[in-house]
Amino acid sequence: MNPTIEYENLQRTNKLLFADYKAEFSDFLDSGWFVLGNGVANFEQQYAQYCQAKYCAGVASGLDALTLAIDACRFPKGAEIIVPSNTYIATIMAVVRNGLTPVLVEPDISTYNIDPDKIATAITSKTKAILVVHLYGKSCNMSRIQKLADQYQLTVIEDVAQAQGAKHKGHVAGGFGIGCHSFYPTKNLGALGDGGAITSSNEAFIKTIKQLRNYGSSIKYQNEELGYNSRLDELQARFLSRKLKILNKINSHKRCLAQVYFDELSDEFIKPDLNDDYYDVFHIFTIRHKERDTIKDYLLKQGIKTEIHYPIPPHKQKALRGLIQGDYPISEEVHATTLSLPIAYFHTEKEVQHVAKTINRWLK
Repeated sequence: MNPTIEYENLQRTNKLLFADYKAEFSDFLDSGWFVLGNGVANFEQQYAQYCQAKYCAGVASGLDALTLAIDACRFPKGAEIIVPSNTYIATIMAVVRNGLTPVLVEPDISTYNIDPDKIATAITSKTKAILVVHLYGKSCNMSRIQKLADQYQLTVIEDVAQAQGAKHKGHVAGGFGIGCHSFYPTKNLGALGDGGAITSSNEAFIKTIKQLRNYGSSIKYQNEELGYNSRLDELQARFLSRKLKILNKINSHKRCLAQVYFDELSDEFIKPDLNDDYYDVFHIFTIRHKERDTIKDYLLKQGIKTEIHYPIPPHKQKALRGLIQGDYPISEEVHATTLSLPIAYFHTEKEVQHVAKTINRWLK
């Protein structure tokens, strides 16, 4: 029996930064300022620059980033927002929580990102925004999507939860429109708890976000509007600033691991699409096969843990019953055949090579 290859181990992923984190905690403790201090302000400045945006506002989670961003757009009642049909449910929850209507559009089966060819047919007089999701660590085709948005005068909102540092034609995800980010611990730029952020080059918009996250207030005890309590934790912001310094190193390592899969895995498995216009950061490395569940069970017996992102498509979730109509066969195919392989920062090329060889052995 081979040693277990974990899918994720957050202790091992963050071990390189333990000394830095301990130093940050000590400074944090000594500062006596525990909410919206210099740690948050410094991270916001650094992360905005990283995303090629002018401004950033830290919030409590990725879902809050989406919810507050849509709220701040002030879309009219009954407005529709286009979202991909195979996204994680949080993207759609944010639309629904704002009292708006999600309109699902199928993905491109080769990239798993929203298909630009299908967006135009979903646009109506009620459409106010395109909410793209840079899934698995690949940027969407933003040049085509921005062209559509300009043509129909639509707002572009980006769900960047899985794509920190991903690029399309040299431009970083989160810097195209309104970027909504998650720093959940498993992300390439993961905190040690929940956290999120919104990036934008619109100063007035970010000012609104900073009010919304703090009870609708920019001056203590003066509440300009009904807001939220959704502030990026000061300590997590400090940790994130430390990790941001090695994010490119993390992404480069995961790209090297992905290349091992590309080189070693049999072409019997459908691998991620590669294109020179994209810089993929492989938050998740997916393969597809009609016998996905059998392969997953086989690998587990061989001591290799995998994940499924995600087993149930949004339109079949109980929480969205009655809110979404229509058939989404491409989404269903993706959700039924996708298997996520180990590709964490702590994994070695040798371990990934072993995973690939074991999967190939299943074919025989």
